[in-house]
Amino acid sequence: MFCSLIFVTLPFEMKKICFLVDSIFSFGGVQRVTAVIAKALAKNYDVTIVTFDAPSTKDTTLYKLEETDIHYRFFQFPKSNHLKWKCSKIYSALYRKILPQTQLTSKWYSHSSFLSEKRNALIQELQKGNYNVIIGVHAPLAVRLAACKPYLGETKLIGWIHNSYEALFGEKSLYVGSELRKYYEYQLEKLHHTIVLCQYDARRYHFPTTVIYNPLTLTPGNLSTGNSKKFLAVGRFSRQHKGFDLLIKAFHLFTQQQQEWTLDIVGEGVEESLYRQMIREYGLQDRITIHPFTDHIQSYYSNAQIYVLSSRWEGFGLVLVEAMAHGLPIVSSDLPTSKEIMGDFGLYFENENVEQLAQQLNAATQLDWQKKSQEALEITKRFDLDTIIQQWEKLIEG
Repeated sequence: MFCSLIFVTLPFEMKKICFLVDSIFSFGGVQRVTAVIAKALAKNYDVTIVTFDAPSTKDTTLYKLEETDIHYRFFQFPKSNHLKWKCSKIYSALYRKILPQTQLTSKWYSHSSFLSEKRNALIQELQKGNYNVIIGVHAPLAVRLAACKPYLGETKLIGWIHNSYEALFGEKSLYVGSELRKYYEYQLEKLHHTIVLCQYDARRYHFPTTVIYNPLTLTPGNLSTGNSKKFLAVGRFSRQHKGFDLLIKAFHLFTQQQQEWTLDIVGEGVEESLYRQMIREYGLQDRITIHPFTDHIQSYYSNAQIYVLSSRWEGFGLVLVEAMAHGLPIVSSDLPTSKEIMGDFGLYFENENVEQLAQQLNAATQLDWQKKSQEALEITKRFDLDTIIQQWEKLIEG
């Protein structure tokens, strides 16, 4: 008598990953890199993006999100009770200015700055998904996620910090400020992992962090031929961040000696009127052109000869990797993250030093362009998407 054995293969249940984001359906470097990482992880995981975007803004053609099966949930915080809000503002002011910033007072601040109705609404939203891993994108949402930790069971919680340590907590910070540094660190330490974008920042936190570089997030276009005599700068026109005001001033100095080179600036934001006014005042309308954001940014890289990063701070200069992937040499402010990405490849100037920037613009016109272009292409191999995703998967599975 023969016995037949029947093997039944049970369906494999993929881990459920959630990205908690301010926005995904808008232009921006953080949105783009989040989309690229989410799409890559969606090949092996069940991925959801919980966003504060309005549902009407949903556009999955942005960043080619339609190419992958990702779920989207739209969330908004409820309004707070006015009296509770007034009381919370009083304690928040005391914490920032007077109270010793201990773990206990920081815990109280986490309640005063994230009132219970808002916290409970976010907890309920995240509980619905039964996620295995939740990733809070940007420091403020990572801190919010940490406040929800007691109510999320065994879910692995990860904070993904996109600003540099200095941008978050430095004396000139436009985001968090030095008075909240201890609070942020107390909160982030509660998470299972906190991802930062460079080794320099990792050494500045007072608890262990994980460094994962951002990958090259676009498919490069044609390589630059290096003969256009065009400088290029790309980024959002947010207050002071990208230093386009510094770049325009430096380019004005540069034009006193150089009559042929032009500058393209690609971006949008609140400081656009300031930049246009500066261009008019310097009489550079024929030398500097401002272009809006585009899904086809590759064409600007392909047509440029030199890329310029004039930022006052960066969490990770993704545009540097994009520019080098098109064979472009780089002029950059001497930010730690720029030096970590490029080593001695870049032509650096002291941060916010307009005169030095003008000098490096001039130096860039004299370099051995073909040699530097080949070096640029070699550097970008370190930021291959497959390599970076392996690091993400190791963190998720570890």
